Amino acid sequence: MTDLAENKFCVTIERGFGSGGKTIGTILAARLGVEYYDRDLSKLSSEYSGIDERLFIKFDETVKNRLFRPFSKADLDAILSPDDENFVSDNNLFRLQARVINDLANRENCIIIGRCSGYVLRGKANLLRVYVHAPLANCVENVQERFGVSAAEARRLIAKTDANRRKYYKYYTGLEWSEAHNYDLTINTADLGFEKAADLVMAAMRLRGMCE
Repeated sequence: MTDLAENKFCVTIERGFGSGGKTIGTILAARLGVEYYDRDLSKLSSEYSGIDERLFIKFDETVKNRLFRPFSKADLDAILSPDDENFVSDNNLFRLQARVINDLANRENCIIIGRCSGYVLRGKANLLRVYVHAPLANCVENVQERFGVSAAEARRLIAKTDANRRKYYKYYTGLEWSEAHNYDLTINTADLGFEKAADLVMAAMRLRGMCE
């Protein structure tokens, strides 16, 4: 993989469900005038590989295997050929999506949500890896407001989604999803709110010379 272009930046955001990571990402993209990539990574990965988009959507931030399998840089480059019987395996789908993430970060300034993107791009210049979280009560309130569900259903959705994200991150990185040392910046949105959280990200970017 090649390094990020000298004058390009990328902000990656891992997030607890209901913590506002997606909202912060859209705020940052609008302020900076850059592209924001989240669920559309499935479509882009499908276009890149020729594999049905539905397979990427089904795979998205989930993992079937209980044993973690941290991927090295070499692994991420080892994309299988279409005639290989494992071409549409989950591991190869991850490799293909990682290639798309890397290509996007090389080509343009952007915000990328989840998908172990900070790990995929680790060690590159002009990269800020962010983790967004909030206490359960705040996440429940945000999920209720966003999806119009009961508090009990919101707690169920949070538990299921966060468990999937934690397993996915562990499997492909060998690291713990919510540990602060895996990121450059962690933000608790409970008292700050989303706009001020975006302010913190912008401040960190300025300190690193990634934006004015």
